[in-house]
Amino acid sequence: MSRPVYIVDGARTPFLKARGKPGPFTPVDLAVQCGRPLLMRQPFAPEAIDLVVLGCVNVIQDEMNPARVAALRLGLGDETVAFTVQINCGSGMQSIDTAYRYIRDGSHQMILAGGAEALSHAPLVYRHEATEWFGDMARAKSPVAKLQALSDLRPNFFSPVIGLERGLTDPITKLNMGQTAEVLAHRFNIDRATADAYAVESHKRLAAAQESGALKGEVMPAFDRAGQAYEHDDGVRPDSSLEKLGKLKPVFEPPYGKVTAGNSSQITDGASWVLLASETAVEAHGLTPIARIVDSEWAALDPSIMGLGPVLSSTPLAQRHDLALDDIDLWELNEAFAAQVLSCLAAWQDDDFCREVLGYDAAFGRIDRDRLNVDGGAISLGHPVGTSGNRIVLHLANALKARNGRRGIATECIGGGLGGAMLLEAA
Repeated sequence: MSRPVYIVDGARTPFLKARGKPGPFTPVDLAVQCGRPLLMRQPFAPEAIDLVVLGCVNVIQDEMNPARVAALRLGLGDETVAFTVQINCGSGMQSIDTAYRYIRDGSHQMILAGGAEALSHAPLVYRHEATEWFGDMARAKSPVAKLQALSDLRPNFFSPVIGLERGLTDPITKLNMGQTAEVLAHRFNIDRATADAYAVESHKRLAAAQESGALKGEVMPAFDRAGQAYEHDDGVRPDSSLEKLGKLKPVFEPPYGKVTAGNSSQITDGASWVLLASETAVEAHGLTPIARIVDSEWAALDPSIMGLGPVLSSTPLAQRHDLALDDIDLWELNEAFAAQVLSCLAAWQDDDFCREVLGYDAAFGRIDRDRLNVDGGAISLGHPVGTSGNRIVLHLANALKARNGRRGIATECIGGGLGGAMLLEAA
C-alpha cells in the first residue's frame, strides 16, 4: 500500500560563487553548516532519523561517501545508515526520490535527504599522457631505465586540466553543456536578447526575495573556521541589465551564439537538506508538514538536447494525474541556461513537438512567468550540481505555502541526457 510522504522541514546554505580557488567549505562542511540548525529546531532526537541520503557529484578525496561523513558529524549516531547518490544535476532530487520511495513503501519513517557540492574544490587533473609517464617512472628500477623514462618527459605534462571542464563535457556527444543549450536555442529560435532578459529577471527576483525576507528559515548562515559569516547567496547582481549583459561575448559558439557567462548558471558551492516523514512519524512527533510528495518521474533523451529533460519528465506527471497547465500553481525549473529554460517553455507551446513527442493533441500550453521560478533560480543563485535538485524541491514546498498554492512541479535537466521532476501538493 502506498503511504503518504511529507516534507516537514528543510534548510540550505547560502550559495557561494566560486572565485578561482577552493572555497571555505568542502561538501561535507556545507552539509553540516545547514544540517545542524535544521536538526536543532526539530522536536525529536536525532536517533529518530532512519536514514541519510546525500547527492554529491564532485566527491573530494578526503570525504569518501560524504553522506556518512556528514551524518556522523551531525551527531546522528554510528547506527544510522547513510549513502551517497549521483545522477549529475539530479543528485539532490534523487536523494529525495530515494527517501520518498522508502517511506512510501513503509520500510522507513523519517529520512534526511540532501545535496552538497563544492565546485570550487573540483580537482585539477593531469592529462592521460602525464599519468602514463608517472607510472613509467615509478616502474623504472635501474638508473638506465629511469633515464629512459626521464627522456620521455614533456613540459605540457605539468599543465593540469580543470576536472570540472571535463566533467561538464558529455563523453558521448563530446558537447559541453553550454553547447547543448546552443543546440536548443537554434531549434526553438531563442534569440540573445530574450535570453539576457530572462537572466536579468532571475537576478531581480532573487534580490527581491532576499530583501523581503522570503528566504528566511530556508537559508541558514554558514561560518568558516576564521569566524566569517556567509548569510546570503552572493552571486546575485541586482544591478544586472540588458545593456550590461549585451556586452558579454558568447562563450561556447562565438561569435553568434546565444549563451554567455551572464545568462548561464554560476559555478557555485552550496548544500541543502529536506526532512521527509511518514504520516506515522508526523503524528508521533507532532510535526507540521510543509507539503506532500505526490509523485516523481525520470526521463532520458538524446544527450545533445539534454536541456529538454524537464519537458520529458514533468509532462508524464501531469498526464498521469490528469492535470492541465492551470492546475499547476508553481514551477521550479532549474536554470542551467536561460536559453535552455526558454526552449523548454517553447517546446510546451509547440503543437508539433507536443503531438509528436509528448502525445498531446495540441500544445501543452504557455507557462505564466509569474508561476515560474518566482524567487529567482540558478542564473542568479548558482548551480552547485549535486545540490540544485534538492534546493528546487525545498523552495517549491516553501513557495507553495507562502503563496497559498495547491500544486507545484520541481524539475531539472540533467547532463548526459536525463530529466527529473517531482510533483508536490500543499499539506
